[in-house]
Amino acid sequence: MTLNISTLNAAEQSEPHWSRDAVVYQVYPRSFADANGDGIGDLAGIVSKLDHLVTLGVDALWLSPFYRSPQKDGGYDVADFCSVDPMFGTVEDFHVLIDQAHERGLRVIVDIVPNHTSDEHEWFVEALNSPEGSEERARYFFTEGTGENGELPPNNWQSAFGGPAWTRTTNSDGSLGQWYLHLFDTSQPDLDWSNPWVADRFDEILQWWLDAGVDGFRVDVASGLLKEPGLPDFTGDGIHPFGVSPFRGQTGVHEIFRRWRRVVDRSPQQAMLCGEVWIQPQSLLSDWARADEMHQVFNFAFLNASWSPTELRSVIDQTLADFGAVGAPATWVLSNHDYTRHGSRLASPVLRPAMMGRTPNDPPIDVELADRRGRAASMLMLALPGAAYLYQGEELGLPEALDIPSDARQDPTWINSGKAFFGRDGSRVPLPWSPDGDSFGFSETGQSWLPQPHNWGPLSATSQSGDPASALELYRAALALRREHGLGSGELRWLSAPDSSSFAFTNGAVLCVTNLGRASVPLPAGQLLLRSGHATDALLHPDETAYLIA
Repeated sequence: MTLNISTLNAAEQSEPHWSRDAVVYQVYPRSFADANGDGIGDLAGIVSKLDHLVTLGVDALWLSPFYRSPQKDGGYDVADFCSVDPMFGTVEDFHVLIDQAHERGLRVIVDIVPNHTSDEHEWFVEALNSPEGSEERARYFFTEGTGENGELPPNNWQSAFGGPAWTRTTNSDGSLGQWYLHLFDTSQPDLDWSNPWVADRFDEILQWWLDAGVDGFRVDVASGLLKEPGLPDFTGDGIHPFGVSPFRGQTGVHEIFRRWRRVVDRSPQQAMLCGEVWIQPQSLLSDWARADEMHQVFNFAFLNASWSPTELRSVIDQTLADFGAVGAPATWVLSNHDYTRHGSRLASPVLRPAMMGRTPNDPPIDVELADRRGRAASMLMLALPGAAYLYQGEELGLPEALDIPSDARQDPTWINSGKAFFGRDGSRVPLPWSPDGDSFGFSETGQSWLPQPHNWGPLSATSQSGDPASALELYRAALALRREHGLGSGELRWLSAPDSSSFAFTNGAVLCVTNLGRASVPLPAGQLLLRSGHATDALLHPDETAYLIA
């Protein structure tokens, strides 16, 4: 199939890269839209809803993994990197998606998962069936255990999903063998990126998707590919820390992405790289976004910030300074598939790390407070210069789904924690498209792989479209103003705020002011363009953001 990508190319290579101020919409394929009625979202379902993204006003969509996978971790356990899992469709369906998106002026970014494979990937199957010390085993981390008879793991590293990061193999004769490393689920063995064979294969994988017409890659676990030689014990704090460690932030990882940058820079579609980089201190983050590495990396400090004017302003300042120092754009994100949805999170009296989610014993969340803070935070984010990432359903104001029955939950975190932490299922519940039906329009058969809250009908896209008070119309208006006033490529200047619980800044001609306190404050003078709340008076109410022309 001929891919229509020429219309997406920048007029000149010397122009700023398209991604610098883009708004990217994350699609979690199994939960977006189901076209074949099996209760699982698919590529054809995504195609059927592309016009929703066009009217929303985003520039690109990022697809979470849709590759062939046993789905032990929502597709991040990849069994074939150059494929489409039958539950999502076919490679031909992907070509249709690329063509239809490009015809609408939407770029398409795909997830790439280089840290690990599925244990069903042919590389790992070959490794298990090969002798110790073989070339096949050298693609992963196979090593002897410790203890008198090798009965203990090689070191004290822990899985992000709980428990040891090592699993012992069983030999064909039934005897116990070597251990293999998996920083995530036992079904996700880590690749050894010190092996040139691994690097060569990923060059081929990147090129395969570039030839298919993709416009970039979101790189999973980008800071974790290399492990410290000798695999020493971790001596820091935390089970799976975000600072530099023997399995995170190794300096040699930068050469991997310099190599990747050379691959994507050869593409006619000006493809981009965006890294999922979990690293602290924050000042190290921009190292991954230097001119010859990734175009941008996710700014998780902003996502993790509490609803505090001091903390948010500090994160914004440091982000702009750090990325500006290397000539890279800032990125802003509030929600994704690994986190509690941001309205619910910002209103929660208890904050949890990524992947953990809430617990069955956590206090309830104030639904109205979550809605106000979610809307205010979204408008604040979209007024900031740089690139912005939206997660599917946040434009509908969806809260975290908390009442999923225990036996319906599927996240490894829920299972591996002994059902102590809900994990991520609550942010992955399928979207409501219409107010009626068993799955609110997600599937024509009414099936849904995770149950949806019974009261989501009014939050459906159909119900909200055209309603000026809805979250959907708020997002459409904010994105239109962002585009009209060039906020993504603008410059932030702080102003004096109405009080200590608020902050205000200008970006070009637009004044953005947010009230994070408990008392209303006067709106600044000027022409009101948009406000996140529903009031019509001259006050900026608690948990409200407004745009004005000063």
